[in-house]
Amino acid sequence: MNSQWKQEAVCLPKHTSIIFLIVVILVLLLSYMNTQKFMMKTDAIVQKVSPVEQHQHSHCSYKGRELWHEEDLEERSLLHSIAWPEPPHSSTPPSLDQTSDPGKSRFTILPAEGGRERRVGDHLQALIQMRDSRGFPKRFGGDVLIARLHEPSLGAGVAGRVSDHLNGSYTAVFPLLWEGRAQVEVTLVHPSEAVAVLRKLTKEQPDRVSFQSLFRSGTVSETAVCNICLPPNQQPLCNFTDLRTGEPWFCYRPGKLSCDARINHAKGDYKQNLAPNEEKLFKSGVNMKVSIRASEFASVSVLPKENEASSSAGGVKPGASGYYYQGVWQTLEGTAVRQFSDSSAISQCLRDKAVYLYGDSTIRQWFEYLNTVLPDLKEFNLRSSRQVGPFMAVDSVRNILVKFRCHGPPIRFGSVPVSQLRYIANEIDGLAGGTNTAVVIGIWSHFSTFPIELYIRRLRGIRRAVVRLLDRAPGTLVVLRTANLKALTLYEALTNSDWYSLQRDKALRAVFEGLDVRLVDAWEMTLAHSLPHNLHPQPPVVKNMIDVLLSYICPQTHG
Repeated sequence: MNSQWKQEAVCLPKHTSIIFLIVVILVLLLSYMNTQKFMMKTDAIVQKVSPVEQHQHSHCSYKGRELWHEEDLEERSLLHSIAWPEPPHSSTPPSLDQTSDPGKSRFTILPAEGGRERRVGDHLQALIQMRDSRGFPKRFGGDVLIARLHEPSLGAGVAGRVSDHLNGSYTAVFPLLWEGRAQVEVTLVHPSEAVAVLRKLTKEQPDRVSFQSLFRSGTVSETAVCNICLPPNQQPLCNFTDLRTGEPWFCYRPGKLSCDARINHAKGDYKQNLAPNEEKLFKSGVNMKVSIRASEFASVSVLPKENEASSSAGGVKPGASGYYYQGVWQTLEGTAVRQFSDSSAISQCLRDKAVYLYGDSTIRQWFEYLNTVLPDLKEFNLRSSRQVGPFMAVDSVRNILVKFRCHGPPIRFGSVPVSQLRYIANEIDGLAGGTNTAVVIGIWSHFSTFPIELYIRRLRGIRRAVVRLLDRAPGTLVVLRTANLKALTLYEALTNSDWYSLQRDKALRAVFEGLDVRLVDAWEMTLAHSLPHNLHPQPPVVKNMIDVLLSYICPQTHG
């Protein structure tokens, strides 16, 4: 057909061919101009609605492969959904007394609707007004606030949902889920001015935590700096990008040895490069992880549900994933949580099951928990580091297999042999899967210093592997563990802040939305609990997390 068209075109009169050519050129030119206008308009919209810097990280030279159109749209949409308000731009940084001060700020519990009594099944609202150190009301948003409703005598607690009104005021909303007393607690994690510093660090210093590798051949050894983001220079690189996933990793080439002589991966140095006025924004007990007081009363009394003498939450749809009562986590939607109070109940649930745990040290905790509470689960000595793994434990009588493997770089562990640097997506691709297989994924903490686009792309690669697994073995259970809150020092804030974790928590949920996967909501489970926040949650919290996991593996049967 193409050759016939060409022959017919050749037979056209000369003037007709010239006119036809001019028309074609005009059409192409107009199409190009419209496309450019559309692209400019789209870029303007994205920049206006989303303060997230997109693909502009001055010290991160790795750009990766070009995203497909659908991937680019998804990434832009996701970045917009997790965008965080910025303080007003100013030629000079704000003085400390102009920043949000938890000591001067207050929250007020708003009256119940219609002035009626509060009952189980209702919602409680608290209005938070932020003020600076001079006592003046803040006029813009962006503070990182967390809130919970709790009652220690009942072992009860639930996370609140905080809305930013972008004018210095915030609203925290809580579901009322038990009768009796309920106390509101509001905490300033970071003032908005501190978030601006964290955002700047990610843009300008993504390599502030360095990594290194040892290269060795015979008696000759050299150490080289490694990272995803390496400062631009002329020093040759060793490219250790994973061939299957495309995950990037680079080291500076050693002076004498070849790139093939690399034997390990390890955390290197940390560079703190803050101005004195910036460091003052991260003071524990002053403006970081500090409670905000109530303007009047901080607690309310909750009556039983109308026409019911029960403290059950019934069909409440509060936005929270669950809550604690008598120290036990109960979900508000989805799979009911069973209590696995002894080793025999856990062993019975895991009989003929294989559990694969992939991720960071917060997932390693789960292996350690199961390995401790199950006396018949025997760990094989793989001669691996207790920090790094891999680990494997077996109950040969009940045919139970539990394995842990850490995720691939970036990972801030002491030393990981190159042979054990595995990417989660590749590991999932190596599983047969099936109804007797549970795959647990927890990956967030070690990505906090990097541009979030890198984390999103890692999640996207894992998602593709999960989709392939569920296609070939639809009965496989896949469980995601979210990020959790932690105690914050200056170092922790600059490398692993709760704000960084919150952003990655939102990204994780968005990337896997719509897939047949389950969630262990570590964020709400640590926020709602009375125990202090810790990167590695304390045993009572871990026990509740394991109960959620086991409830997915062995859901409650009725009848």
